[in-house]
Amino acid sequence: MEVKRISEYVWEIPPTEKPGMLVPARIFASAELLAEMDRGVFEQVTNVACLPGIYRYAICMPDGHWGYGFPIGGVAAFDVKEGVISPGGIGFDINCGMRLLRSNLTEAEVRPRLRELVDGLYRAVPAGVGVKGFVKLSKSQFQDVMVQGAGWCIRNGYGWPGDEGRIEDGGRIAWADPSTISARAVERGIGQLGTLGSGNHYLEIQVVYPENVFDPELAAALGLNLPNQVVIMFHCGSRGFGHQVATDYLQIFGRAMPRYGIRVSDRELACAPFQSPEGQEYFGAMACAANSAFANRQVITHRIREVFGDVFKRDPRELGLDMIYDVAHNIAKVERYTLDGEERDLLVHRKGATRSFGPGEPGLPPPFDQLGQPVIVGGSMETGSFLLIGTRGAMEETFGSTAHGSGRTMSRTAARKKTHGRDLLKRLEEKGIMVRAASYEGVAEEAGFAYKDISRVAEAVEAAGLSRRVALLKPIGNVKG
Repeated sequence: MEVKRISEYVWEIPPTEKPGMLVPARIFASAELLAEMDRGVFEQVTNVACLPGIYRYAICMPDGHWGYGFPIGGVAAFDVKEGVISPGGIGFDINCGMRLLRSNLTEAEVRPRLRELVDGLYRAVPAGVGVKGFVKLSKSQFQDVMVQGAGWCIRNGYGWPGDEGRIEDGGRIAWADPSTISARAVERGIGQLGTLGSGNHYLEIQVVYPENVFDPELAAALGLNLPNQVVIMFHCGSRGFGHQVATDYLQIFGRAMPRYGIRVSDRELACAPFQSPEGQEYFGAMACAANSAFANRQVITHRIREVFGDVFKRDPRELGLDMIYDVAHNIAKVERYTLDGEERDLLVHRKGATRSFGPGEPGLPPPFDQLGQPVIVGGSMETGSFLLIGTRGAMEETFGSTAHGSGRTMSRTAARKKTHGRDLLKRLEEKGIMVRAASYEGVAEEAGFAYKDISRVAEAVEAAGLSRRVALLKPIGNVKG
């Protein structure tokens, strides 16, 4: 497949490379990162370029790798009148995302109590497949969560005033419609608030070392203002609830496509016209799952504050456990862009990609309206993660999107064959990183060698103008699903 170099960090596959392509496919990456991408990325991003109503081009970020339907790291925008909506462009874990908290603590204060903190977090935030949380909901209350998102949690004692202002969309997607949710989805999701789950989900205690701060002024504006400051980051989503919503509507869309004359080259790209009854129902159901994910992360935030307060015998507010930001990376939204001199509303799918809105963009709350939107890019438990900031360049080039993580270079099965989780835990502890995990297999799957170098991913999105580096966050403690 021919891949043309457009610039140092932009590559393009022209529509002539595959029958049915309506637009080019663009990959944002360095030459080195491009070479690490599996062939499935090129097949999938060009399949996306064939979907009805796609606008401008199909996109893949530098952390891109093979996924379900879309590549992970995929972005695509569709005309709201002529285009489609596809669960494969959003993912099974709807609103899987990242949340970052700051603290007034330094590494010197936390190190002596690190084991106590990690053990406390492991007990307070259930991790692993199928785990249940401590929040007990009636079906009526769960419907309220679907509609109100993080706000429901805050009003019920699981958060602080001001938390909502530091969550994408205020922690609530407005078009949620509980009537579109199946009984099976409710059954799977109703008991999972406040749980981490499995796979690549984690809860991490990190340190911001002065030498890893790229923009001190911007870092201070976001709350990173102490040498060797401790922060807490975690990665999770809507759990079994979102998975069931995606499963339900993939089946519905598979049956509906012939009625609308839609054919796709990959059944994982099952879709429906956005304006169709099926498309609108999925949009409402997706929003319910997204709000559940915001609520899930809000309850986890509450538990983190409780654990830190208990360990340090101080009020969590005194410890400065404020949110920096919470951002989704598996979602679709209608957003307005001025492109080619024309304003238009587009349905933007982000699958393993993060919104990266620049300064002055509508919808960014204070204080981010003048700074740009914080972007949280998660790495492996060995290498660290990044805090970035959104740019105007992303608004022009990638529908306001950037990378979401480091991106796998190896399957989970291959990673398990290469190392044993017990050995990896020992190596991590020798490096000063304490880990509590639900299983040895889960640890092995997330070994650092199974991922791309996150520093090169962050450098690539900065060089491409999609986001700017603020700080690298190094792990010292991790709870792993």
